[in-house]
Amino acid sequence: MADTGSRGRGRRERLRAETTAEIKDVALALMASSGPDAITLRAIAREMGMTANAIYGYFATRDDLITTLINDVYTALADAVDSSWDATSNQSPAARIQAWSRTFRNWALANPQGFRLIYGDPVPGYHSPEGGAAPDAARRVCTGLTALAAAAWPDAERLYQGSEFAWSDFDAGLLDKVRPAFPELPPAAVALALRIWGHLHGLVSLEVYGHLRTQTASPDKLFREELAQLVRMLGLPQQR
Repeated sequence: MADTGSRGRGRRERLRAETTAEIKDVALALMASSGPDAITLRAIAREMGMTANAIYGYFATRDDLITTLINDVYTALADAVDSSWDATSNQSPAARIQAWSRTFRNWALANPQGFRLIYGDPVPGYHSPEGGAAPDAARRVCTGLTALAAAAWPDAERLYQGSEFAWSDFDAGLLDKVRPAFPELPPAAVALALRIWGHLHGLVSLEVYGHLRTQTASPDKLFREELAQLVRMLGLPQQR
């Protein structure tokens, strides 16, 4: 005889997973249309035709939902850039840096609400759990950025001769993420990782928020040129 109890549990688990995914989708849609303060459990319940009490069975508080969203989004980004880095392991540092950077931009453009959630608009009143909402994914992204600097460092080190950077110049939490992975790098290399991040994040943020829309019809060309300039700045052989 078929195990009707197992089938029933499987159906309930599947429906719960589908509803949980829909709650998260609706939360991001509300953020996109009305800003981060629009994310409330009552508003989501109203959009989904659920009672407020029913939605509390999925997320006990609004902050629990936000934490889950941040973790999901950050993990998806970390997966994307890590895959790009691994896939280019046999290529030159310049090619790997450009591939990682293009993956970051492509992910952001495909997931603008997620990008805004983790890098842009703070959710009013949100309190993240101790250690952060996505500590593992954040560590992976920080480590990935430091890997870019490490790949470039043999050529870029000359740019930092006489550098006065010290470990005390950086946040202890950041160093906890990157120093175990790259114990041989000096403090100046962490500064380089942050400079690379600034190059990438600036243009991508302008594009995600629509600020480039009336300024250029070729944001992709602008980003490619930024990467080419970055490679030249680092003293790496050009790779297009």
